[in-house]
Amino acid sequence: MYAQPGAALRPNPLTKENLIMTSTPDPGALDTLCINTIRALAMDAVEKANSGHPGAPMGLAPAGYVLFTRLMKHHPQKPDWLDRDRFVLSGGHASALLYSLLHLTGYPLCLDDLKAFRQWGSLTPGHPEHGHTPGVETTTGPLGQGFANAVGLAMAERHLAARFNQPGFAIVDHFTYVMCGDGDLMEGVAAEAASLAGHLKLGRLICLYDDNGISIEGATAITFTEDVAKRFAAYGWQVIRVAEGNDPELIFKAVKKAKADRNRPSLVIVKTQIAHGSPNKQGSHEAHGAPLGKQEVCLTKECLGLPADEFCIPQAVFDHCRGCVERGRKAEARWLRQFKAYTKAHPQLADDFVSAMSAFLPKGWDENLPVFTPDQPAVATRVASGKTLQVLARRLPTLMGGSADLAPSNNTFIKDVAEFQAGSYGGRNIRFGVREHAMGAILNGMILHNGIRPYGGTFLVFADYMRPAIRLAALMKLPVIYVFTHDSVAVGEDGPTHQPVEHVASLRAIPNLTVIRPADANETVAAWRTAIKATSGPVALILSRQNLPVLEPGPTCNLAQGAYVVADAKGQPDLILMASGSEVSLAMAAGKRLEQEGVGVRVVSMPSWELFEAAAADYRRQVLPPAVTARVAIEAGIAMGWKQYVGERGAVLGIDRFGASAPGPVVMEKLGFTVDALVDLARKVMKK
Repeated sequence: MYAQPGAALRPNPLTKENLIMTSTPDPGALDTLCINTIRALAMDAVEKANSGHPGAPMGLAPAGYVLFTRLMKHHPQKPDWLDRDRFVLSGGHASALLYSLLHLTGYPLCLDDLKAFRQWGSLTPGHPEHGHTPGVETTTGPLGQGFANAVGLAMAERHLAARFNQPGFAIVDHFTYVMCGDGDLMEGVAAEAASLAGHLKLGRLICLYDDNGISIEGATAITFTEDVAKRFAAYGWQVIRVAEGNDPELIFKAVKKAKADRNRPSLVIVKTQIAHGSPNKQGSHEAHGAPLGKQEVCLTKECLGLPADEFCIPQAVFDHCRGCVERGRKAEARWLRQFKAYTKAHPQLADDFVSAMSAFLPKGWDENLPVFTPDQPAVATRVASGKTLQVLARRLPTLMGGSADLAPSNNTFIKDVAEFQAGSYGGRNIRFGVREHAMGAILNGMILHNGIRPYGGTFLVFADYMRPAIRLAALMKLPVIYVFTHDSVAVGEDGPTHQPVEHVASLRAIPNLTVIRPADANETVAAWRTAIKATSGPVALILSRQNLPVLEPGPTCNLAQGAYVVADAKGQPDLILMASGSEVSLAMAAGKRLEQEGVGVRVVSMPSWELFEAAAADYRRQVLPPAVTARVAIEAGIAMGWKQYVGERGAVLGIDRFGASAPGPVVMEKLGFTVDALVDLARKVMKK
């Protein structure tokens, strides 16, 4: 019988490449045929692209096949069905495996997409990309990140189940599967995430570990000789071994055993061979990151009992794998019937569930937020942030997060709300521990799940530990919120190890990340309002440890435009002083001194370059008139980037060195952040 694999979704031309005649085999032989077909598709995709990683897909084909066709609850024609099981391919270099599985089981990914593997504009990029390919839950590639994302997905499932499930109504009831390799488990981020997952007893998290003993440089024995099973057992995980990774029945039984333990996450160690079936490259690191070569592909297909033709799919394989579509339809239909009954029995909870999963902001969520006035005592923006968070958390039940063991300093703990702990999954305060790497990646997983708006806090200097996860959040356009406090050398006595100087600039360098460094308490409130409204990218709030005076114009500040005038000359200004964060008050003081000398000064608070660049061109010209070329930017960090705003005639008062251990005001003074120093610099600029 002839097969036309793409016909059910997107028609493919009837060509020799995608046709094969075969009879229907017995069940055991059918499993083997399906697995070998997955291997062949992965080989062909990599070979046609002349780029990619064939080895891991070939070794993991049995595990992927069993998961997608026999174990996972998913609906290929509705990839975003709310109660689906989540699958994360942490070793994203094995993307050819995932794409082959998605195509065969009925996701909107046709054979032509497999043929366009790694090509411009295709749905099959080199590593899986969330929001680009249907069925891809998260963007993976940097090893270990996907593993930690899966922990976040599992945490979200447990929290939402605790919040919404009622007796007789398990409307949130699914598993998170993650497939990882040696490289993932070598990365520290995976260790941090695994430790937290074990502590939290995330029994619905199941990891299949591709134990093939190979990395890019050769056998893992040259660097990786630890006992992974004992390590994970020490974390509190259930550890199950599959001695023969080419046996689908053993894999099936192992995962079923993993699913039965609801009190521990499970690590299923699957012993595989990289490039299984290849006569000359099976078990070799040469099969990791390069095509096998046409001759080796043909030999491998011969060994696997497959024809040499490219992209061949037996009709029996196609029909069997596409059975996932009908099973998924029935599973969703059962869930919809249950949810309909749930709506009648618990109408308010049902409304809340829909609001949570759609990220709906309730009416009046940002009304009556804290307001600060200049006659009040100076207040640190981290403190103002904490006050704002308390109000927002009462109105936004999806707001959930914590810090890397720094809640008292970050002011990120929600008062009168329980902690998210094993046995108390309904809590919204997460104790991440000293695990910034994992925290960043877990936040991504939580928001990818839907139903939760996560935030995470630490000192700004430790944002470097989170950078890979922040970058991936920006790449995936995830509106995660970061609370970074202790934002400058004004941290003081802790010294240069804890005093960020390059960190704000480095965060601004990440595309699609909005960085906001508010100047006072009211700007901090506005920053939170902007962060909550964000829908297409992460937001980093950069907050002070030291107290800052409350400035005018107070609650009417135009932070949403990225920059605005906080003090102005009576006529056309002679000089513009622009600053972010704590240095705005310094600019205000210097501006008053210069005004006494007859200089017309405009002071601009510039909390967010990204928001300012997104503002209308006319508005930007109004704030920074091109005719005023005497400009000084002030920021307690490296000067990189400010030149675009001060121009050739302007200057930047910044810090292009590391800090020092001393009281914060002393450090600021010694590094030139005084009214006298700023006034002198402004005079020099005006003389130009």
